[in-house]
Amino acid sequence: MPGMVLFGRRWAIASDDLVFPGFLELFLRVLWWIGILTLYVMYRGKLDCPGGALLSSYLTVLLVLLAVIICTVLAIVCVSMRGTICNPGPRKSMAKLLYIRLALFLPEMVWASLGASWIAHSVHCDKAVVNGIIATVIVSWIIIVSTVVTIVIVFDPLGGKMAPYSSAAPNHLDSQESSQLLNGLKTAATSVWETRIKFLCCCIGKDDHTRVAFSSMAELFSTYFSDTDLVPSDIAAGLTLLHQQQDSIRNNQEPEERISHSPGSSQEADLDAELENCHHYMQFAAAAYGWPLYIYRNPFTGLCRIGGDCCRSRTADYDLVGGDQLNCHFGSILQTTGLQYGDFVHISFHDKVYELPFLVALDHRKESVVVAVRGTMSLQGISQAARYVYRRLINDGILSQAFSLAPEYRLVIVGHSLGAGAAALLSIMLRKSHPHVRCYAYSPPRGLLSKSLYEYSKNFTVSLVLGKDVIPRLSVTTLEDLKKRILRVIAHCNKPKYKILLYGCWYELFGGDPDNFPTELDGGDQRDLTQPLLGEQSLLTHGSPAYSFSSDSPLESPSKYPPLYPPGRIIHLEEEGTSGRFSCYTAQYTAKWSHESEFNKILIGPKMLTDHMPDILMRALDSVVADRPACVSCQAHGGAHVDMV
Repeated sequence: MPGMVLFGRRWAIASDDLVFPGFLELFLRVLWWIGILTLYVMYRGKLDCPGGALLSSYLTVLLVLLAVIICTVLAIVCVSMRGTICNPGPRKSMAKLLYIRLALFLPEMVWASLGASWIAHSVHCDKAVVNGIIATVIVSWIIIVSTVVTIVIVFDPLGGKMAPYSSAAPNHLDSQESSQLLNGLKTAATSVWETRIKFLCCCIGKDDHTRVAFSSMAELFSTYFSDTDLVPSDIAAGLTLLHQQQDSIRNNQEPEERISHSPGSSQEADLDAELENCHHYMQFAAAAYGWPLYIYRNPFTGLCRIGGDCCRSRTADYDLVGGDQLNCHFGSILQTTGLQYGDFVHISFHDKVYELPFLVALDHRKESVVVAVRGTMSLQGISQAARYVYRRLINDGILSQAFSLAPEYRLVIVGHSLGAGAAALLSIMLRKSHPHVRCYAYSPPRGLLSKSLYEYSKNFTVSLVLGKDVIPRLSVTTLEDLKKRILRVIAHCNKPKYKILLYGCWYELFGGDPDNFPTELDGGDQRDLTQPLLGEQSLLTHGSPAYSFSSDSPLESPSKYPPLYPPGRIIHLEEEGTSGRFSCYTAQYTAKWSHESEFNKILIGPKMLTDHMPDILMRALDSVVADRPACVSCQAHGGAHVDMV
């Protein structure tokens, strides 16, 4: 549903978004009205005191005013429950009701102010009566302030009478004016998103690198969201419907359809060995996060274990570079990896947007020089971060120093999340000088490598993905696909939004049968969709003579972005059955080799974000490796380092 237009501008709220806030206000207002009525009935005989007539008048008028407000809010709720997301026709009276509701705030504010003044200066009545009136005045102002805060939240700085990138918007302009208008809107959208990102990341420094990262992130977000006229609740409803639709399709598949094709028997044979390697090197990837992750994973004992290191000074003896709380980081790294102080060649917690922390250590158990890279905050900065680490390793002689201590060791590069992407690119850069390099990328982003580099990286890179983790499925192309699927499922849903969200909350918390909630339009309901989403008319052309199919339809046109791929061969840890909607501790996983095509679509689910967390991934790896007896023998041989050709 396009955002509502009030006072000549678009707001980030739709006419069907007022059911839940309306019910909340209705509940509070009715309770408040009953309380005031009870107060008036119980104490009206005690209002013959000085100023009592004022209090009696105040309560009487307040009761009438609240009754009018309750009736108005009830009308707003009833109207908001009508229609569907793409059929706002039954809610056309909503704007008038909101104008009436907002107008009622003026007498409410005046009356609350008068009540406060009378209580402060003119009333000398029973204390219980006075306290009751004070309570009503306080509640009045709380509701008024809450309303003002809500208005600020739903204010859209880019708001106008039409969607910013509506295809119909510039029709009356010539091409040059249209281009100037769209460029201006894009600039404004980028500026707004940059302000939002800066607000969310207010604790990060304000150097040039940070500003560049903020600008690039803002451009990405504004480009993705600008050509739709969806409000946030529409997106939430679309994600809810997609999850149910996705589960329904999966439930209706035949068992053999769910079996993915193995990359080959030779790769299947070393799955156990590579799982053991992934399990081992994940400790280094986690160590690169420093003490915050260690304390998070060990909330009761972590601080005691590294407290001594935090108070100790070893900066003169060990190569610690930049950053705060270096010794706390070092202590957590020692606890996580189980190595000794002398096993570390270099540790850097110098932390800027494109200059990220990393460590270099000698892993005697696997006979490897391990480079562990921490994540970066910017998707577009992964390559810059990889080049920064590369320059440090080569130009500062860090790798030379490491291999002078252990010339027979093999180079292994690891990282988690965006650090996995940087590690994968770094391994490609170092492949020529270190032909036996291995890379273990944990939960890497999908939109990273070209097709040729993806095939090349299979020779030395293994990626590990847990469950429905969104990051390994995240790229500009998959985001575009997700947006198309959201628009399609919203346009084809014949249920009001409040029912979608209510059922969705129940489904996410307690599960259920997704087939019990239809998402496709019945033939007889299609004619009711009289007001389609702006910019997405082709979604609603079925049976509607007002719109026709177009080759320029954003839902049918191919992506304008080149396909990008995750690094290397992929091990997927898939959850077995259902262990509770949010249970991450009792879940059981199976490991398999997977093709990159299995990650070319974002999957919706309650664990799509938690599956990306490093502690959840480590717990899943512990469980999988413990359940695979074959991996016990891998430890005795130091794991397998096989270059696939």
